[in-house]
Amino acid sequence: MKNEPDDYSIDNLKKDKTEPWDGIRNYQVRNMIRDDMSIGDMAFFYHSNCDIPGIYGLMTINSKPYPDHTAFNKKAKYYDVKSDVSKPTWLMVDVKYKRKLAKIITLKKLKSEKILSKMRVVQKGNRLSITEVEKKDWEYILSLEKK
Repeated sequence: MKNEPDDYSIDNLKKDKTEPWDGIRNYQVRNMIRDDMSIGDMAFFYHSNCDIPGIYGLMTINSKPYPDHTAFNKKAKYYDVKSDVSKPTWLMVDVKYKRKLAKIITLKKLKSEKILSKMRVVQKGNRLSITEVEKKDWEYILSLEKK
């Protein structure tokens, strides 16, 4: 799950403990939240659009999907004029801080690992803020923390 650290970082989540993951405005990602995420699932906290993009920490999904209220708030950054309170388009989940990584697993490092070449996040042109990580890739990435 990607976010810009200037907006909300792993350090913010560490301080807050739990936080709604709001602002998703992509149907494919919304569907992942709706159909694929479950309470207790683990997620990487990935910093994007920064000096060192990469995985900075771990978090867990801490709620079932629910309507993203920021879509209805005209003053909110992620307001969506087309969103209808009676039939919400956009969803969010709460995430809970697990831990920071001992060292950042940089995007450069992820791209240099041939075994991870099929991961969506290392693909050219990937702009999705949430991508699925297969178990074998998850375990391999965590092993890089110790190298």
